[in-house]
Amino acid sequence: MNHTDTSNVERTAAIEVAGVDLRFRKIQMADRTPTGAQISAAAGFALNQQLTVLQLLPDGGFEDLRPDEVVQLVGGDKFIVIESDRSFRLTIDGRRVDWPVASISGEIVRKLGKVPDDKELYFEQQDVADRLLQNGDVIDLSGTGVESFYSRKATWVLNVQGVRLEVHTPAITVREALVMADFVPEDWDVYLKYESQQKVPVELSTVIELRTPGIEKLWLIPRDVGNGEVVQAVRQEFALQEEDEAFLNERYALWETFVEAGRRWLVIHALQVPTGYSGQRRVTLALEVPPNYPSAQIDMFYVFPALRLTTGAGIPNTEHHELIMGQSFQRWSRHRGQNAAWKADSDNVITHLALVESSLRKEVAQ
Repeated sequence: MNHTDTSNVERTAAIEVAGVDLRFRKIQMADRTPTGAQISAAAGFALNQQLTVLQLLPDGGFEDLRPDEVVQLVGGDKFIVIESDRSFRLTIDGRRVDWPVASISGEIVRKLGKVPDDKELYFEQQDVADRLLQNGDVIDLSGTGVESFYSRKATWVLNVQGVRLEVHTPAITVREALVMADFVPEDWDVYLKYESQQKVPVELSTVIELRTPGIEKLWLIPRDVGNGEVVQAVRQEFALQEEDEAFLNERYALWETFVEAGRRWLVIHALQVPTGYSGQRRVTLALEVPPNYPSAQIDMFYVFPALRLTTGAGIPNTEHHELIMGQSFQRWSRHRGQNAAWKADSDNVITHLALVESSLRKEVAQ
């Protein structure tokens, strides 16, 4: 009968050893209680080299092993062996690390800190914005002080018809984006716009890969205005200020300027209103733009159809109606106070639209 001698197997142990790149390789040790010098020798280093041997602890920390110090191997043991005679302190998400090399890459910081792929890694800097680190970026640790790194949930920004979304997943469906931006998905035809390219139609089920370079915005066009108006060909019978038109193009799908009975109107179609108004999610907004704008102020605003609160309460100073485009628009008499008087050098369509939004939200206590 053959007997297998297991005594030698029990005495040996496998460890994993890596250099500064943290790429571990397996090495067989002759016994389970090696010294730091024996580990570095097994890793292929000469005894006369200035070496640092670090044991990687379960919590991600390190323990420095002296050449004559004995370690008890328990299985799955990992060591870093590097030619170095000093260490450089850094922190990763508040945890202290003593690293034996004067530089470190983003990839190594991520490995040392066990930072998952769905988080971004930042290098903390003084007096300037913290730096987003990629794996190949290298940080010098030789300066004075302790260098700090931190991680946070990755964020991708998507513009949905002027609404800025911060998304924590790299992909999102068109439907999900519209719901997050408080649009009713079925009310809109949706187009995806890339920088320097024509917008392309997308379905509600389309998945947008937010890591794709050049995504500009989701552009929405109402499928059916649905409030009694008929939108004719968009008119631009007079120009606004350049910054006004840029803002309107960015924020709204359909707007126009025209002159009617000697009065100049800016009209924004399918403006979404806050919850709290009965029967309407979208209205047409009209602003009267004086001929000598911006020296003269834009005052009040007009909506069609008329808005009513779901509570049944009345809305002050909205009793008057104005005929615009053959429709009866509800006039909202909202005026600037003395402390917020119109300033020709800083006020414009953009600031007046902020007043409109504030007024609509105020009535529904938002």
